[in-house]
Amino acid sequence: MQRSDGSSGLVHLRPDSPVRRKGFLMGVATAAFQIEGASDADGRLPSIWDTFCRTPGKVLNGDTGDVACRHYEKWAEDVDLIADLGVDAYRLSIAWPRVLQRDGSRNEKGLDFYKRLLDRLRERGVQTYVTLYHWDLPQHLEDRGGWLNRETSYRFADYADLVSRELAGRVTAWATLNEPWCSAYLGYGNGHHAPGRTDRRYATQALHHLLLGHGLALPALQANDPQAPRGIVANVGAAAPARPTPEDHDAAHLYEVQHNAWILDALLRQRYPDDLFRLWPRTEPLVLPGDMEVIGRPIDYLGINYYYRSHVRSDGANGFVEVRVDGLERTQMDWEVHPDSLRRLLTGFRQAYPNLPPIYITENGCACDDRVEDGRVHDPERLSYIDRHLAAVDEAIREGVDVRGYFIWSLLDNFEWAFGYSRRFGIVHVDYQTQARTLKDSALAIRDFLASRQP
Repeated sequence: MQRSDGSSGLVHLRPDSPVRRKGFLMGVATAAFQIEGASDADGRLPSIWDTFCRTPGKVLNGDTGDVACRHYEKWAEDVDLIADLGVDAYRLSIAWPRVLQRDGSRNEKGLDFYKRLLDRLRERGVQTYVTLYHWDLPQHLEDRGGWLNRETSYRFADYADLVSRELAGRVTAWATLNEPWCSAYLGYGNGHHAPGRTDRRYATQALHHLLLGHGLALPALQANDPQAPRGIVANVGAAAPARPTPEDHDAAHLYEVQHNAWILDALLRQRYPDDLFRLWPRTEPLVLPGDMEVIGRPIDYLGINYYYRSHVRSDGANGFVEVRVDGLERTQMDWEVHPDSLRRLLTGFRQAYPNLPPIYITENGCACDDRVEDGRVHDPERLSYIDRHLAAVDEAIREGVDVRGYFIWSLLDNFEWAFGYSRRFGIVHVDYQTQARTLKDSALAIRDFLASRQP
């Protein structure tokens, strides 16, 4: 198709693609810590990311989430922006430190913020996909061990119970966790994310407690808001061998075990993959009787976040080393653009897990070095990225994978974790000094595409 201004739109999708029809959900996504700001407003408690941002050397340029996109103040404007794009749905997260007090009781002002936000979205005809945990653990829980402490799983279930009771009827679908791999490995394994711990044994134990919290929360979500589907969001990784050797093929296999099977085997097979402990010997978590059955409770959908492919070679032992291959298309994050890996992963999951639930692509997008010039933001690389990944989703659907929707990451440029404000993922440009929002060319093209869909 062509955009109304004559520039290229989404051109890789087949004319008869189900993605071109209104029955396929199209949305945009954000996360609370990355956009809300107002870090100490209305009784919000400190999170592990507030602490991490204030630790020297942890976040690029010493950036923090204190102001971010001021969404806590500008939420009504942002809802109008979302609705005017014509998307079907908005994926957002609840800030745990904003809605619960230290003793576990409700923070009315924080809950009221989300009630107003969700009500306005529904009034504007936008479905609401709500994630309960997008990495912002209250710092007072981290002070007691965080996700290394089994009690945190139960505190998460309490939090899910309270929030789902308060917001029942306002939410289209719930997700318990966003990317537990990142929370566990980047937070506790290599220290790149909050809380900054660096022990693989910590990573496997934290992941187990994250997934246990997920499983413990599911019954409360079902009881409190039975009309809303319940799921979890996993980031997945694709790897290619750097050399055509058996050792490098095994290295690529181990990369995908660590990124994918570590979480999906637990959720869908009620076990952790043996090869994870070939990769990381002597890191088995403490698993109590009944834990895996709780973790493996049925879910209504699985969210998949995908961004890039890595190349790996064997480290000469039982591990892998990532290798940067020159001459490949890359984003501002230096991530390789490889849409077909999304198709391959999706079809592989369908083959590996007979009980695979329906899938939503809950994050996909790319960072570009975007600038406003004469009131416009030209980002053809982003539009091409989205176009080709939607085509990959279409191919996966044709191969039998039940994919029901796709969310662009992200609606707004925002706080990009350890990279601070230096990376721009949004289809809407944010001037962090003035907080002005400018629709990028990709947003204009997506708006036109959405308006052109057939029933």
